Amino acid sequence: MLLAYPFRVLVPRRAAPEAATSTAVTLLLLAGALGLVPTPVVVALAVGAGATVAGVRLSRLAGRHSADPSPRVASVLLDAAVVTAGLTAAVLPLAALGLSFAVLVGSLVVAALSVCGLRRLPGRTRPSPGARLRRLVQSSGPAVGLALTGWLLLPGGALPDAARLVAALALGGLGMAALDAFSGPRRHSGAAVCRGGVLLTLGGLVLLAALPSAQAGRAALLAVPPLVFGMLLIAVGADVAGAAEPAQPVAAAWPRAVLPAAMLLLAAGLHLAAGRAPDRTSVVLALAAVPPLMVRELLRAGEASTTERRAAHRRAGRGVRHRAEQPRWLGRSELPPTPPARVDDPTTASAAWQPGAAWPEFDRRPGPAGGGGPGDRAALLDALAAIGDVPEPSGALLLVDLHGTDSIGPTAREDVLAEAVHRARAVIASEDLVTGCTGTGFAVVTAAGPVLAYALGTRLLSALSPPYSVPGAVLRVQTSIGLAEVRGAGPADVLRQAELARRRAVQLGRDRVEWYDAFLEEQLVRRLDLERELPGAVARGELDLVYQPVLDLADGQPVGAEALLRWRSPVLGTVLPAELLPVAEDLDLVGELEWWVLDRACRQLSNWSVGVRELWMAVNVTTRELTTPDFVQRAAAVLAAYGVPPERLVVEVSEPRVAADLSTVVARLAGLRSLGVRTALDDFRAEHASLAQLRRLPIDLLKVGPELVGARSDGQPPLIDVVVNVGERLGVEIVAEELEFPTQVEGARRGGCRFGQGFALARPATAERVEAYFEEFPSASR
Repeated sequence: MLLAYPFRVLVPRRAAPEAATSTAVTLLLLAGALGLVPTPVVVALAVGAGATVAGVRLSRLAGRHSADPSPRVASVLLDAAVVTAGLTAAVLPLAALGLSFAVLVGSLVVAALSVCGLRRLPGRTRPSPGARLRRLVQSSGPAVGLALTGWLLLPGGALPDAARLVAALALGGLGMAALDAFSGPRRHSGAAVCRGGVLLTLGGLVLLAALPSAQAGRAALLAVPPLVFGMLLIAVGADVAGAAEPAQPVAAAWPRAVLPAAMLLLAAGLHLAAGRAPDRTSVVLALAAVPPLMVRELLRAGEASTTERRAAHRRAGRGVRHRAEQPRWLGRSELPPTPPARVDDPTTASAAWQPGAAWPEFDRRPGPAGGGGPGDRAALLDALAAIGDVPEPSGALLLVDLHGTDSIGPTAREDVLAEAVHRARAVIASEDLVTGCTGTGFAVVTAAGPVLAYALGTRLLSALSPPYSVPGAVLRVQTSIGLAEVRGAGPADVLRQAELARRRAVQLGRDRVEWYDAFLEEQLVRRLDLERELPGAVARGELDLVYQPVLDLADGQPVGAEALLRWRSPVLGTVLPAELLPVAEDLDLVGELEWWVLDRACRQLSNWSVGVRELWMAVNVTTRELTTPDFVQRAAAVLAAYGVPPERLVVEVSEPRVAADLSTVVARLAGLRSLGVRTALDDFRAEHASLAQLRRLPIDLLKVGPELVGARSDGQPPLIDVVVNVGERLGVEIVAEELEFPTQVEGARRGGCRFGQGFALARPATAERVEAYFEEFPSASR
């Protein structure tokens, strides 16, 4: 829904009340703009509705965090700030104190309460002083542009010029700070959304003071959207921050660069269209935006100069000639061979080819390895530097890596590499350079532009894919190619970027060309950090479990819970399974993690078994671990160690991965059922193949996603009816998971699902909070 867009973009969680309030406020604004409802009434009703919804959510948050004082205090303070903002906008202007004074007092109180609340909010980050200074410099120019926008749009006759200028400056600063919050690296985090909501609210109060309805008329309606959306975002952000699920730190640079400029152009166009000439204040504000831009460019130039000096120092340290001394182009290898040391192909280090490290030499002199000139890392860097000397550089580096040569000897491996280089030279241009060869690949430097370089990469894939003849066998290899543009970066940086792109090609399945971009680097650096920190996480006690209750959809009683893994890393923050498990699989740590989860879940289930409550605990297991020979025996030992009845444990396996080893999975699930353990099939897709193999699987529960519960895009009825009918015939109970909206819960209930879980029913929480949640249902006994 379009009106819910701010909440879906900034906060990827359920915000149905906020979306409904946004709809009502939008309709009120339309009525006020058309003159159907007086402006003061629109302001009072809209702001009152927003403050009510936000205040109710914050009040509930304060009660939910009763065991944790910091989030509770933050919720109370932010609730008071929202209520004060609502009173300031809807009630205080009617007082005898005067509008401007009333709004000023209310704004100061809202700012004080909000600052205190934000300081107590979980997940708040504190950037370094250097980062704050850079952010201030980068934001100063756009902030002045927004202030100029406010000066042009604010009506001159409604308030004095001094007050108008103060309001414009305040709007520029608050608006730019809100843009920084909503587009910063942690823009999806609750703390950032909450901070942005506070800034929008204060900006709305400033607009309300600058555009009183009596003087400005319908222009005062401009204060309503930032006020209402700001208050709603305060509540939603506090809710997300209390859930302690941090988002990936990925910045969005374009809003800060594009939105202020677009708003300024629009304001200038409206100003000129109204027949008004630029006044002295607007000229001063326009000139004031120039110094911050100059300072920003000087800082960037200083950073680039420092980087270049360091790169030149590294090149001088390893004896590479200066750019001015290099041959103008690259088809001939005019440099003498350099005998660097050999290194292995780096596949697990973030700086695969560190500046100053030797690029292993591949001997291309006449002989068994093939003909050609010498090539090494120094020649590659010199070739990249020569491209950079061109006034308008255009070129690319392609790193080619061959996979599948580990099973042959070193001599045969060199023969395969020599043949690969020969094939590569058949498809590249005569002036391109093939150099920097390692034991498993080589590099190509081309003067072609990025599009042609990518096309060259695809031709290299085709040329290198046919089998290679080795003594006694025919070898098939896979190829991964990383591509980086030469423009705008030094040789060492281009080499690093191409290596990151090559690593990405490997991760995505090989036999592909991957292009470097900044987001790719952030992903790979994050992945490398995970690979570095994950080993030993179990021993260091950094793993944790949260539990999501499973409810009976008929009476709303809890019947069980699903154990969900969280890695509370002191370095990386909270890491979710979607990011954690792929890394664990690559490091062969999945078994260690899953047995820790099973042990901890059974221990918690034993603690919950005191009394008459009979809940079951669901634990996710990968097919790789399930198919180990001793899985059933080890599971029985864990159950016996904590005295947990077997029927209280549910072992879940994902349906998409079952088909690869179906017979073994069937045997292990049957073994678990012989113990009394219940089994479940997760991520069921209701496809033909899935329905066919469902008959063979000995399972008790079938978990389906919300896509089977809701209406289909082709207009056909939901597939949940078919799944429920199949489940009844096979004696399998249906669990609808990931239910995030009440409509999905109702659809699952109507479709015949017996159990359900999801945010619409209960969120994942720690064991203590889930236990307190269970206490609300004293009669729960399943």
